[in-house]
Amino acid sequence: MKLTDSEWAVLEVLWSGRSFSLSEIVKALKPLKKWSKTTVYTYLTRMEAKGLVSINHEDSRPYSAAVSRENCARQEREELLNKVYDGAAGDLIAAFLKDSSISQKEIRRLKKMLDDMEV
Repeated sequence: MKLTDSEWAVLEVLWSGRSFSLSEIVKALKPLKKWSKTTVYTYLTRMEAKGLVSINHEDSRPYSAAVSRENCARQEREELLNKVYDGAAGDLIAAFLKDSSISQKEIRRLKKMLDDMEV
């Protein structure tokens, strides 16, 4: 499932703890989004319908993430890999390495990871 930037912002707040009240989420998002309480509530209910947010209506802090950050990140990586690089992981890694500076320590770490992956 492709997440919007706004959904990522809401989930980042929810991933930072166990559960939250609506006011806590609004306060956490205020520096980034400047959304009203109504807007945040609308996002939360829509995200619940998508299976992204869990709402426990019997709790004073009813909002929590229904998906893990790791799972969402994996889906985003897979989508990028398939959409842009036609599933070629080596091409994706090469593009990242070409476009960014990397320290010798990071190079050694990557080499070790690749060596460890060999069967």
